[in-house]
Amino acid sequence: MLYRFTRYGVFLSLWRYNPVFIEHWKYDAFSAFKDAEGNIYARGTQDMKCVTIQNTHSPGLHTVSADSISYFCHNSALFIFLTSRYIQAVRRLKAEGRKLMRTVHLMFVPDEEVGGHKGMESFVKNPEFQKLNIGFALDEGLANPGEAFTVFYGERNPWWITIHCPGSPGHGSRFVENTAAEKLRHVMNSFLDFREKEKQRLNTSECFTLGDVTTVNMTMVKGGVAYNVIPAEMDVSFDLRIPPTVNLQEFERQIKEWCKEAGEDVTYEFAQKHMNQNMTSTEENDPWWSAFSAACKAMNITLEKEIFPAATDSRFIRAVGIPAIGFSPMNRTPILLHDHNEFLNEKVFLKGISVFERLISALASVPAFPDEA
Repeated sequence: MLYRFTRYGVFLSLWRYNPVFIEHWKYDAFSAFKDAEGNIYARGTQDMKCVTIQNTHSPGLHTVSADSISYFCHNSALFIFLTSRYIQAVRRLKAEGRKLMRTVHLMFVPDEEVGGHKGMESFVKNPEFQKLNIGFALDEGLANPGEAFTVFYGERNPWWITIHCPGSPGHGSRFVENTAAEKLRHVMNSFLDFREKEKQRLNTSECFTLGDVTTVNMTMVKGGVAYNVIPAEMDVSFDLRIPPTVNLQEFERQIKEWCKEAGEDVTYEFAQKHMNQNMTSTEENDPWWSAFSAACKAMNITLEKEIFPAATDSRFIRAVGIPAIGFSPMNRTPILLHDHNEFLNEKVFLKGISVFERLISALASVPAFPDEA
């Protein structure tokens, strides 16, 4: 992240291990096997250990807390979620003796995969974070199968919701009225019909990417105790990802209406309900975006601007009013995060170090704003 005072910058990273199904992998998922084409197979090659190494491997980095590492420059700073290419980029800058206008902070953050509630969401409310005086943040992005690089200026709100459907119990041999299963079916149909409409919107518009529509996926169903017992309650859970352009209050009213239509006493509860819809400016007159895009242009990098389709810790940064960009320099690469046979080509990885070196230098050299004096 880049901070205020003149504000610093922060570069944010995660260091986590998502589960693997070994039987579906070509090679050991934790061996970092490199094939003849230079593709490195391992869990985390794309999401997101590669970015950490590229940005931050630096002799003499100073630990300022249990969660962050700071690369202190001339005046102010950037905040970076640590990934592997960050490490290498900062190492190069330090080896060159570069003096930047803003301080660069590199941060490892826990719990992003489970919602970030005990990680970044809590930390941004902590006085220790506020003392950092962050002005800008750089976080993870996604691979792009084409020649261009994808950059994310906002993201969809994750809503994890469970619908509770109570009903009349009874023996499995009878036509019992007002059963939980009938209500469950109505709820499922309402959500999945909406899912199909959003899928059609995505498939029939050349202007839309996944981040521009609402995805709905039924992820859990619970209920029943025996084959011959009609259950007194059944539950169904959905993972919703809602674009920042959607009116969230109206969307929740629609959910309430679906529950009402399903039958008596159908209720819902949220396991996660993120409501912030802040987006980072990509206008050319914005100093942060101008520095980022100009550095990319100088490297002949074509950018494709999108709303991030999933969720990252940068949503918590934007929620407190700090601009954040999601960017992982991985073009010519299929999107395989959390997937079988996740890999990253060594040439793409190494080029990413140079990309981050230029980006960090550019962002940490943005002049002080009038309110940062």
